[in-house]
Amino acid sequence: MTKKHFILLGFILLKFMLQYALINPHYDLQRDEYLHLDQGNHLAWGYLSVPPVTSWISWVVQSLGNSIFWVKFFPALFGALTMLVVWKTIEELKGNLFALVLGATCTLFSILLRLNFLFQPNSFDVLSWTLFYFLLIKYFNTEKAKWLYIAAIVFAIGFLNKYNVVFMLIGIFPSILLTGHRKIFFQKEFYGSILVGLLLILPNILWQYNNGFPALHHLRKLADTQLVNVNRWNFLTDQVFYFIGALPVIIASLYALLFFETFKKYRVFFWIFIFTLTVFIYFKAKSYYAIGLYPIYIAFGSTFLGSILNSSWKRYLKPIVIAVPLLFYFFLYQVIYSIEAPEEIIKKEDVYRKYGLLRWEDGKDHTLPQDFADMLGWKELALKVDSVYTQLPEDEYSFILCDNYGQAGAINYYAKNKKIKAVSFNADYIDWFNLDPKIENLVRVKEFEESIDEVETTGPLFNSFSIAGSITNPLAREYKTAIFVFRKAKIDINQRLKIEIEEEKNER
Repeated sequence: MTKKHFILLGFILLKFMLQYALINPHYDLQRDEYLHLDQGNHLAWGYLSVPPVTSWISWVVQSLGNSIFWVKFFPALFGALTMLVVWKTIEELKGNLFALVLGATCTLFSILLRLNFLFQPNSFDVLSWTLFYFLLIKYFNTEKAKWLYIAAIVFAIGFLNKYNVVFMLIGIFPSILLTGHRKIFFQKEFYGSILVGLLLILPNILWQYNNGFPALHHLRKLADTQLVNVNRWNFLTDQVFYFIGALPVIIASLYALLFFETFKKYRVFFWIFIFTLTVFIYFKAKSYYAIGLYPIYIAFGSTFLGSILNSSWKRYLKPIVIAVPLLFYFFLYQVIYSIEAPEEIIKKEDVYRKYGLLRWEDGKDHTLPQDFADMLGWKELALKVDSVYTQLPEDEYSFILCDNYGQAGAINYYAKNKKIKAVSFNADYIDWFNLDPKIENLVRVKEFEESIDEVETTGPLFNSFSIAGSITNPLAREYKTAIFVFRKAKIDINQRLKIEIEEEKNER
């Protein structure tokens, strides 16, 4: 192994160490992680919430034991691979050792530490964007058609992971039209690669078609309930903080793409940056949707700075340039990059609010960051439901119905009784109901605001009911979520649920 390989290996090992250091025993898994893990039990070519790749990874996690170690391993792996692609891009751009170290440092000490902590499609999404851009550079350097076909495969896998990669293409195509690379549109290999990509994503498109395109329903619901609260100015400020330590490098990359003669053939990437950000701003996208855009510009900027700081007095600036992302990391670690205990966050409420970290999807500030509040109370809920379920007669079929996917997923993940299969009308769980056995008893997990309604509407359908407990952590997003136990059904609950499922699906 060469010196460069040892340095790269050191960065990769440090990446994994930092990711696992973020695990805080005060928290459970995050709401979305439970849904994604449960998808591994219901493999399909599509889901209401996401395409299928995450479910394949979940199946692997389950095969490896479904422990926290493996849940956190794969997003960390995708983060390490993103850093590797940045490294290989700098090598492709003929960057020196300083450029390689700078690029790896900027990629490592960034928002990716937080992003790569959660088992969600986002980590693989960023990797897909970065790898696709790298392959585009390979094509510009060689004009060999094989890179177009490989890029098509990467796009297809990225698409099957998260539809967000479509925004990447929206930014690329008009940018190519503005440069000499537009000649690609007259090459048959270009259309051949498009055909390969379409064939690979076809199973998911067919699944969407056969199920009434639930992704469009999900997108409309997202726009109505979350994106409507997105502030475009907040979107831009978030972009700055995501890679604040790498900001000088990213700015240098944009300058170099316009004026650095060596980068003339890559000028298209300047327009890609402009068009892609414009599209995100226009559609009022969530801030983190754009994270995949930046790693490739870290590679450009690092290569450029490595070149201009390699002679005379400028070489003395190298330690300062390397120190910038490190200093920002250590300065902001306790707020942006760490997973602090709830009581520590409350003590620093003003600091967290200053950086917009207490702002939730509803556009309002809360006590904890949303992801943190979404990591509290789940284990407590699951263990209480597990205890209740165990006390019900084994010869009677007891059904667990939850209000949302977080509740159902957490119960299925933490419950010790493996007979437990909680479901919900929410998200993908609506397709996972088992209504073959006759339901005698119902365990109903209900959000606090609707608890009284549950007693009034469901109580009369059973001979008796009781409240078996609730989430007691006041900082949990699901605080006061209650567990109702309804015993001995008076009516055919199976038929009633079938009707409700049909009504819910018709609203998609």
